[in-house]
Amino acid sequence: MDMIDLDISEQIAALRSTFGDIRAVVGVDKLKAEIADLSEQAGVPDLWDDTEKAQKVTSDLSHRQAELAKIVSIESRLDDLEVLVELANEAGDEDSAAEARTELTSIQKVLGDLEVQTLLNGEFDSHAAVITIRAGAGGVDASDFAEMLMRMYLRWSEQHKFSATVLDTSYAEEAGIKSATIEVDAPYAFGTLSVEAGTHRLVRMSPFNSAGKRQTSFAAVEVVPLIEQTDVIEVPESDIRVDVFRSSGPGGQSVNTTDSAVRITHLPTGIVVSCQNEKSQIQNRAAAMRVLQSRLLLVQREQEAAQKKEFAGVITASWGDQMRSYVLAPYQMVKDLRTDYEVNNPTNVFDGDLDGFINAGIKWRKRDKD
Repeated sequence: MDMIDLDISEQIAALRSTFGDIRAVVGVDKLKAEIADLSEQAGVPDLWDDTEKAQKVTSDLSHRQAELAKIVSIESRLDDLEVLVELANEAGDEDSAAEARTELTSIQKVLGDLEVQTLLNGEFDSHAAVITIRAGAGGVDASDFAEMLMRMYLRWSEQHKFSATVLDTSYAEEAGIKSATIEVDAPYAFGTLSVEAGTHRLVRMSPFNSAGKRQTSFAAVEVVPLIEQTDVIEVPESDIRVDVFRSSGPGGQSVNTTDSAVRITHLPTGIVVSCQNEKSQIQNRAAAMRVLQSRLLLVQREQEAAQKKEFAGVITASWGDQMRSYVLAPYQMVKDLRTDYEVNNPTNVFDGDLDGFINAGIKWRKRDKD
């Protein structure tokens, strides 16, 4: 029987150390207490008399249960990994050794992602997020690029099984979109996606240019937290103008047949929010007001803290404040200009493979603040 000397004890010890730090930051006892409290609230017979409160309680409970399950799972996987290494060495079993190496890599990835989440401790990091994408300089290519980014964030959300709703889309005349607003409802969506805010730049051979020249185009991404009901800013009716209009877009969906889309203009600040996702005007108005209140709260916090750069900021979609380049010609590369993180497969990135960029961005932001 061949001897196998599989020694990954140092790597396992490092993982246990990282796991201990994460466990302390997450606060497992506090998490268990919150789950017990929410379970009690969820068990009240008349819970669903207040649908909004019931949805919040059940959503918070499932988020926390998932977080605890992840912690418990990692602990047992680390224990099982040590047993697997012992078996592989005692039995001289190369298959078990290969399985142990694969499991080590898998746990390293899960812990790496979890470690990044523990860095999300800003005031609004745990909230849902509202992403607004706007085409910038670059004509038709820019509106096409804006649509590519919208699809990228929707695919990313889908891969993570996050709920993503397109609240508003303004289509461009020739191709693509002028702008889009997406709500991503998931734990820590704002903290995670806020590093995506900034100017994105695309370089490619333009499919809209008969001369086949390289074209550079830009799109701006803004990310704001969706505020909880407890944080809601009161907006007097006298401060807003509400316009209703027919939803725009391809096809003849029922949303296009009535004046159900709503545009709210906040007169004191000039902030404009549209929503045309729902079939009823009342639902669209409620969704638009939620986004408006989220933006107003952000403005208020910016003024209070005078820390504009921590929030969405004013993004102009031009050369000045680029944060990421997507190059499709003459070579293939996506590079983040803040973290220097890069990959050579733009197709995967546009298909939603963003975690590497997001994790690097969260770590970079933490270093930048310290």
